[in-house]
Parts: sequence; C-alpha cells; structure tokens
Amino acid sequence: MKLTEKYFSALLLLGLCLTSNCYAQASYPNRPIRLIIPFTPGGVTDTSGRFIAEQLSLKLGQQVIADNKPGASGNIGTQMVATAEPDGYTLLLGYAGTLSINPSLFDKVPFDSVKDFTPIGKIGDAILIIVANNDFPGKTLGDVISISKKDPNGLSYGTSGSGGTPHIAGELFKQKTGANLVHVPYKGGGQALLDLLGGNIPLVYTAVAGANQYVNTGRIKAIAVSSAKRSPSMPDVPTFVESGVKDFVIDDWVGLLAPAKTPKPIVTKLNQALNEILNSPEGKAKLLSMGIFPAPGSPEKFGEQIKGDLIRFAPIVKAAQLKSE
Repeated sequence: MKLTEKYFSALLLLGLCLTSNCYAQASYPNRPIRLIIPFTPGGVTDTSGRFIAEQLSLKLGQQVIADNKPGASGNIGTQMVATAEPDGYTLLLGYAGTLSINPSLFDKVPFDSVKDFTPIGKIGDAILIIVANNDFPGKTLGDVISISKKDPNGLSYGTSGSGGTPHIAGELFKQKTGANLVHVPYKGGGQALLDLLGGNIPLVYTAVAGANQYVNTGRIKAIAVSSAKRSPSMPDVPTFVESGVKDFVIDDWVGLLAPAKTPKPIVTKLNQALNEILNSPEGKAKLLSMGIFPAPGSPEKFGEQIKGDLIRFAPIVKAAQLKSE
C-alpha cells in the first residue's frame, strides 16, 4: 500500500511538473530568444553582443536575435529587460557604464542594477586606451600630465560621451594625478577618433577596438592602456600602472543578464553555453580581435563585480560633480 501511495504521489508530482514551469525549464529554449543591446549598431558593445548571439544560437539550437534598443545612455533598453518576463527569452547585453555608472550619474534610473536582474555571466573586458594625434608633442602618460599642467586652459580629451566608462576613467586619472584635462564628449567613439585624425583634438580616451587600425597604420599615437595587462593587439603599449599611475585599472566590461527571478536551471544552461563560447579558441580569437579579454566565470562572480563597481564609481562621479545631460 505504501509503495502504491508513493507511486501515485510521484506521478502526481510529475504531472504537476509537466504542466508548470518544470516542463518549460526542461525544454528551454523551444523558441527564439531576444538579446536586447541598449545601444546603436556598430560599437564594440554591439559587435560583441552580436557575436555572442550568433554563437549562442548554435549552442542552444534556437535563434538568438540581437535587438538594438538605444537611448538615454543605455537606460531604455536596460529597463525593457528589467520589466520583461523572467522566462529566459529576453536577455540583456549588459554594459559597465549603464549598470555601474548610470545609477550615480542620473538623478533616477528606471531599474535597480542589482535587484532587477539575474546575472548570467561576464563576456569580457574591453580594453581602454589613451591615444594622441601625431602633432601632440608627448609620447608617454607622464608627458600628458606635465603638458596638461603647463596649459592654463587645460588639455582637451575626447570620449564617446558624458558618463561613459572612458569619461569616468578620465576623471579618475585627473583625480589621481592632478592632470589638467578638459573633457569633450562626442556622440560615439568613432566621431572622437575622426576629430583626432583631423587634428581637432589632441587626445582621445576610447576602446582599443576602435583605435587599433589607426595606431597600427601610424595615423595616431598610442599613449597607454588602462587594463591590468597590455593589449595583445598592442603589446608595445604600456599600461597606466607601468607608466607610473598606481592602482589604475579600468576596463569597459560587457556581460549577459536576465530579468530577476529567472529560474536557476535556465541561468545555468545559459552560463554553461556562454562559457563554452568564451573558452573556445574561436571565441577567444574573435573577442580579442575586438579588443575584449574573454572572462568566463559564474553568475555569482559577475554579480559581485556589478555590486563592486557600483560602489567604486559612485565617489568618482560625485567628486567630478558629473550629472547626465
């Protein structure tokens, strides 16, 4: 009798499971997945997101559609994922600037970077670099500091826009060294580099991925990268730390997130697929060619970085008295 009761109980539980989320989780994914990229097409965030979407499609056996939803420094697309159903079919291409800087930069953001999302995994760190036009008299980071201090009007440097990671990195550089730098925001790193090439601005703080082609052809000068290690695509360019700026490491990370309360089995499946891509020779080579160091790891580790960067960047934004435009 007891065995019969256990048998029927097991069947009942199985039936409940099959008619609820258990079946949905076990069969995931059984339809296309949308990956929201909260920026315009063409930048390193977009290109890395599209590559991951393409590779996840192959791993999961379902199409992962890259969907650009730009606006408000990434806040619009990010909010869309925060309020989406937590079923694994709407994902976010998360960006350091949006998740870790915007909460300090804007008076109010329409999401909570910690409470509204379930981290899936970090994709990697986009290496940042200071580059100069060929008429700039300096060659080193020390030269940048000394030349800026001699100019009462300050030395201009361009970035992809106000409040982005390169801008915050530039402000931290000023705070640590006393460099007299004046920020010039552009609508994208590409526009800043075009002005640099034209000699209209002496310095640009940007992603290695965008500057690489111009440095390698001698059209601009590389000063230093702010990553922990030298860039594989620019092995002769020193880091900030090597150039004498202690404890200065800032990268522009990207990663995958889902809405809060996404079931753990789905998160685990996506994390495993992502890590397989990042650990593959093809995945590593492709991301490194974009100037991104692959960073496979756990959802928990990625979540801790988001929390840590929120705390890290807040005082930099406050000290620089930055506000969204």
